[in-house]
Amino acid sequence: MELKELSSILQQNGIVGAGGAGFPTYAKLNENAETIILNCAECEPLLRLHRQLLEKNAREIVETFYMMGQTMGSKDIVIGIKKAYKKAIEALNAVIGEYKGVRLGLLDEVYPAGDEVVLIYEVTGKVVRPGGIPIECGVAVFNVETVYNVYRALKKNTPVVDKLVSVVAEVNNPVTVRVPIGCTIDEVVALAGGQSIKNAVYFIGGPMMGRIGTGAEPVTKTTNAVLVLPEDHLIIQKKKRKASIDLKRAAASCCQCTMCTDLCPRNRLGHPIEPHKFMRAATCKDVQDTNIFVNTLFCSSCGLCEMYSCMQSLSPRSLMADYKSGLRAAGVKPPQGVVPKPVGEEREYRKVPMERLMARLDLTKYNKEAPLNDEVVHMKKVRIMLSQHIGAPATAVVKVGDKVERGQMIAEPGKGLSVAIHASISGTVTDVNEKYVVIEK
Repeated sequence: MELKELSSILQQNGIVGAGGAGFPTYAKLNENAETIILNCAECEPLLRLHRQLLEKNAREIVETFYMMGQTMGSKDIVIGIKKAYKKAIEALNAVIGEYKGVRLGLLDEVYPAGDEVVLIYEVTGKVVRPGGIPIECGVAVFNVETVYNVYRALKKNTPVVDKLVSVVAEVNNPVTVRVPIGCTIDEVVALAGGQSIKNAVYFIGGPMMGRIGTGAEPVTKTTNAVLVLPEDHLIIQKKKRKASIDLKRAAASCCQCTMCTDLCPRNRLGHPIEPHKFMRAATCKDVQDTNIFVNTLFCSSCGLCEMYSCMQSLSPRSLMADYKSGLRAAGVKPPQGVVPKPVGEEREYRKVPMERLMARLDLTKYNKEAPLNDEVVHMKKVRIMLSQHIGAPATAVVKVGDKVERGQMIAEPGKGLSVAIHASISGTVTDVNEKYVVIEK
């Protein structure tokens, strides 16, 4: 298949990164990608849908990923997967020998192994420059569910109309379910037997980089998990922070131990991000060295500094995120041409074990099986957002009263970087605006 043809198919079928920011997958297809990496690092604690999907559909995913590599002319096709995922590795080993050039890149059970920059270094030894993107060093990264969606588009003519979501923690039956895009978080939690405590809070995404959500919000193409947590849980309290209080606490308590910097994954790869210096400068209002503030733009927001490293439970990541937002609003961009420092041998001894991270976050008790139910659950009503990806929102092509079928395009790609959006259920369009389309059976 030609690169242009594959790119068009992915755009028209609405395929984006099935997690994170939802970068349109067609835009990652590049003839300069000498190496492509399948990300099965399952970066965040408690998430398991990628390893489950890979274990069940190893042949389909490997074959599709191999085809993508052939189309781009990639010489190195790597499946990045943690050594601990033994069942998925067993399923891969049963088929991987049939595809020349495909290899496993085995990873330690540490956080954040699934961060693109960290993953690339672990399996290729290449360091993405500060502020750079993977393709600059000849690499493209795709996650497991994204590649499975490519398979469905090519082999089953099925666009992205549903999403796998893990529902864990304080629920009666932890589970990973496939639901129509646009159904509510409340409906997803109900599929796990409902919450097992009163006054629970829904945390959307992983515990390190996710956010507090509501039961009424819709599932999108990037919704990976719903953690149902007590309202007094550490993770929830951290997210309810106030910047003004965080700054005062840091001014009173930060002892400049440098632990936040010593364990920072990007700093360990030579990037000029130094959280301890930022904390000192921000709390003392010291602007003599402006690079300390500008370099916050290189932070990946993995959260290790404030959720694990800091013995005072301060909030470097959150405060840096506030500063980054201010810099971007002022039009400040990451400096170009920054050369990373050489990776030191101490990096190997400063990786954070997932087991210890879960214990620190009081999540160990929730680390239970969440069996995969890959059958699509039927819903009567969906609210499908027109902006579920990085780039321009899709443009609705339906109107109120239209009858639509599941898989039918309801919004075409917008101008620039964008993908199509499709009906996730069959029914009647009952509302259309610039933000979403509502469909009811």
